[in-house]
Amino acid sequence: MITYILRRLLYTIPIVIGVLLLTFFLFTVVGGDISQQIAGKNADAQTIAEIRHEYGFDKPLFWSLDSQFLDHFKKALTFNFGRALDREKISEKILRGVGPSLSLTAPMFFGTLAISISLSLLVAFARGTWLDVTVVVLCVAGMSIPYLSFIIFGQYFFAYKIGAFPIMYMPEQSMTYSLALPILIGIAAGLGANLRFYRTVMLDEMRSDYVRTAFAKGLSTPKVLFKHVLKNAMIPIITNVVLVIPFLVLGSFLLERFFGIPGLGSLMIEAFASRDYFIINAMTFIFALLICFFTVLTDICYALVDPRIQFE
Repeated sequence: MITYILRRLLYTIPIVIGVLLLTFFLFTVVGGDISQQIAGKNADAQTIAEIRHEYGFDKPLFWSLDSQFLDHFKKALTFNFGRALDREKISEKILRGVGPSLSLTAPMFFGTLAISISLSLLVAFARGTWLDVTVVVLCVAGMSIPYLSFIIFGQYFFAYKIGAFPIMYMPEQSMTYSLALPILIGIAAGLGANLRFYRTVMLDEMRSDYVRTAFAKGLSTPKVLFKHVLKNAMIPIITNVVLVIPFLVLGSFLLERFFGIPGLGSLMIEAFASRDYFIINAMTFIFALLICFFTVLTDICYALVDPRIQFE
């Protein structure tokens, strides 16, 4: 297994280099020198020259040991992404946004996962009954409603009309109280698609011969569902779950924006609005690294839950 992991990690090196090359061409070569944009319309030549020197725009693009190309690689590999347009360090902005984003997305992730898997086992066992049909109809309805509609309804009804939750994120209040409503909205919005997917997976397993044999031996329904069916359905579940984890770091863009949560989602939206390519470049690289890491982790988890899978 160690040999396989090392080999897969080596395979990620060309991917990371490709991401760095792509981001360099997009944000440096194509984007060009944005010193005038940073300095403002009425800036003099000296101010623009100082900004070009501060951000390294006065360096040659490629053919130098002190080129922008090598500087781009060095900043990315050392996670020292420099400063944003507001002169604050990008690494500090990212670290400050990780906490609120994970506080929002982690409960959403685990809540949606636990509810959808448990309900999928139940409706797969009761397939064809009124319960199964009702859940499928509700799932399709939930998937058809736009994410924005969940947010607007939740803010208007539960926060404004009933007053059970704050309308906006309140730093002076506890994190649980401020994030309770967006977490519930995120779970409700994502439950339909996840439940339909896991229901399909569980139905494939419920038709297997070992399930019929387990019931014939007198095993209880919970033991058959949660010990045997769930275990054998872990391959597609792991694929769906592990590859979603990198998105947790970025947070939920709409939820953070509408509720004023100072997470990475809001940071990315503000970077797009202000054309802060430095932040977008840093977040793109970090997201690519997370995708590579969790792809390897997915393959490792396959062997842990299914002994038939061999690495060598």
